[in-house]
Amino acid sequence: MSLVGDLRELDCGDITADDAALEAFSHDASIFAVRPQVIVAPRTAADVRKVVQYAGTHAGVAITPRAAGTDMSGGAIGSSIVMDVLPHLNKLIDITRSEDEKDGVATVQPGMFYRDFEQATMARGLQYPVFPASRDLCAMGGIVANNAAGERTLAFGQTVDWIRSLKMVCADGNEYTFGPLTKAELDAKASQTTFEGSLYRSIRYLAEKNRDLIEHHRPNVSKNSSGYYLWKLWKDDEFNMARLIVGSQGTLGVITEATLGLTKPATYRRTVVVFMKSLDRIAELTNQILHYQPESLESFDDKTLSFTLQFLPDFVRILGASNIVSLAWQFIPEAWMLLTGGFPKLILLAEFAGEDAHEVERQAKRALDVVQHSGLKARLTKSAKESHKYWTIRRQSFNVIRSHAKGKRTTPFVDDIIVRPEHMPEFLPRLNAILDPYHLTLTIAGHVGDGNFHIIPLMDLSDERNRRIIPEIAEKVYDLVLEYHGSITAEHNDGIIRGPWMERMWGKEMMELFAKVKHTFDPKGIFNPGKKLNVDWQWALAHIRKD
Repeated sequence: MSLVGDLRELDCGDITADDAALEAFSHDASIFAVRPQVIVAPRTAADVRKVVQYAGTHAGVAITPRAAGTDMSGGAIGSSIVMDVLPHLNKLIDITRSEDEKDGVATVQPGMFYRDFEQATMARGLQYPVFPASRDLCAMGGIVANNAAGERTLAFGQTVDWIRSLKMVCADGNEYTFGPLTKAELDAKASQTTFEGSLYRSIRYLAEKNRDLIEHHRPNVSKNSSGYYLWKLWKDDEFNMARLIVGSQGTLGVITEATLGLTKPATYRRTVVVFMKSLDRIAELTNQILHYQPESLESFDDKTLSFTLQFLPDFVRILGASNIVSLAWQFIPEAWMLLTGGFPKLILLAEFAGEDAHEVERQAKRALDVVQHSGLKARLTKSAKESHKYWTIRRQSFNVIRSHAKGKRTTPFVDDIIVRPEHMPEFLPRLNAILDPYHLTLTIAGHVGDGNFHIIPLMDLSDERNRRIIPEIAEKVYDLVLEYHGSITAEHNDGIIRGPWMERMWGKEMMELFAKVKHTFDPKGIFNPGKKLNVDWQWALAHIRKD
């Protein structure tokens, strides 16, 4: 019987294999196209178990877990079974508030959209604080699998800092819960003569035997989503395997539930908007603003703002403006800058937040005074509506640009680099020197407070020259990032696009450790093969989209 027939016989969920569906699932938000054989939408964790057990006993069958398909690295596409968790595994299991009501936890299935998750938690006065810019599009499974972060990472870290526990179906076909353990509890787990016991024994041994090597290679940046987080297993006296599984991109098993920490969002917010005509002083300015402890320090460039003005109707819908005249009125200051030749090279957004309105105002004004005293144009937004305008540009510009890139497409391949902020004065000019000779149309946005930038070119991928320069630019950019001891991916993960460059970042010994982690969890190679590890660059190039 065929793979499709076997899966239908298993009664393991909705099975789809028509051409239209296979074509749709051959893409995510990356530059790649990989056509699957079949799509399975499991209804329950028991269905996931059936599929995993089947894959474990049939050579050549593999599973690529997929949530919303917003992955920009190619992590959500595969050539065998794509497991679609959106249709059924999309429930909020529970929300619990702490006694003081300042924080809490929520347990959620991987197919729930973040926007629905946030609506439910905010109804209880709580929020998951490290949501990504794709918050309106992404799902919780991708957030966990990619170690997502976003505009509030400066204050709150990444997903790995907020994971409490998770459930995952492992290679033996059983679902296990991975969460915090004391040393005694870890010893008890490791003593089991089960697959679960072997996981704990092997991973603990790897971490302890190679402690110095792991610590030496711990990324020296505020964010990282590359590799497997062996340095995160222990926190104080607590061992938590969930922190290793976060960011693993579906390569270690299929996550069926995740329990995440929540916090009460700040009551008061003020945003300082800074307009920079050059990048010369960006590091100096960043450090000056960071002194006043903003919750967020974000940026977007002149091309992003220009695209926004070109596609105002889209922002009518996003901003909820009553009509285009109303929206255009909001953008008069920016349009005037464009008309008078004073368009800024970079716009910074520094958001200050807290429970004391006067203190939030005071910190924002102090930062504003420093910026203005240095001769830069800046203002403190007058209302939440005005702040929302700028934050919407920052969050939504990628999707708006992608939908209007006629004849070209957004081409993320050096889209998530990070260096320490103090290196920016040297790093950014050298980065521009690499990119400028290629005369690309591109946008640059990012988390400038972390030194994390998203570079998104618009390219015609049917042009062989454009396909040829992708590895050429990537090699130059990643070599520069690593020269400054940064990370090739702060929050978008390795997937296909960065898998071939991982050894340059980590070195051979760490790559051998990562391979042992993968083999421990996935001895038969059934979980999302060809992502992170063992990525063949020639195969990747051959699977770049041509449309």
